[in-house]
Amino acid sequence: MARRRFFVDEVHHDKAIASGDEAQHLRQVLRAEVGQRYELSDGERVYLAEIEELRRQTVTFTILEELAQPEETLVLSLGVALIKFDRLELLVEKATELGVGRLLVFPAIRSERGLEKAVPKRLERWKRIALEAAKQSHRVSAPEIEEAPGLEPILSSPKDLGVFLDEAGTVPILNVMPEITKRSQGYRATLLLGPEGGWDPRERAQVLQAGFSPASLGQRILRAETAAMAALSAFQFCWDQAAADHQI
Repeated sequence: MARRRFFVDEVHHDKAIASGDEAQHLRQVLRAEVGQRYELSDGERVYLAEIEELRRQTVTFTILEELAQPEETLVLSLGVALIKFDRLELLVEKATELGVGRLLVFPAIRSERGLEKAVPKRLERWKRIALEAAKQSHRVSAPEIEEAPGLEPILSSPKDLGVFLDEAGTVPILNVMPEITKRSQGYRATLLLGPEGGWDPRERAQVLQAGFSPASLGQRILRAETAAMAALSAFQFCWDQAAADHQI
């Protein structure tokens, strides 16, 4: 059985301290005891650690060893037009589990009006959701989650492959993936997801001009969060196949 993983601010002199929600979960939910072992991540490395001391607000660990982790060779970014927040929260969770390293939300022309005003208050909640999903999926770190004022910062970010899901598209998403198999580690891919109302023609033209390829997920009309999960799974599948075939 895989050990549970927790995140700490730092590891110093072979010691680490979990506090806040992490310490509360260990004490009250897991009923942790001195001597039990868990995995700890400081956002860069992962360690096997043993509980040394339990206090009311903190749990102190002794680091036993650093654990080797597979290198993240595919750098995935996801640009998401604002959708209803309950669905966006599910998207944040599943995108984290599927390996997204950076998630940017932006107001599209057809996004529901007023959603952008509430984004600053929601960002911390989305980051907490991503952190919990990162622990569950045994990631080394949670993805960055940011607010973008529009499409431009996403379109201008460095990338090796840009794909946008387009309900008017006819090219299956797997058909725009072959290029991904020719690249090595550090490959940067960006996926764009439009609003529930679909892309405005002006946005579609802007995205195409930036070099993004339109892709379809088939004839079914999917909700935004479902479409994101399907597309990200396709990215990971193609990359894993390339790794197996070419030892990326």
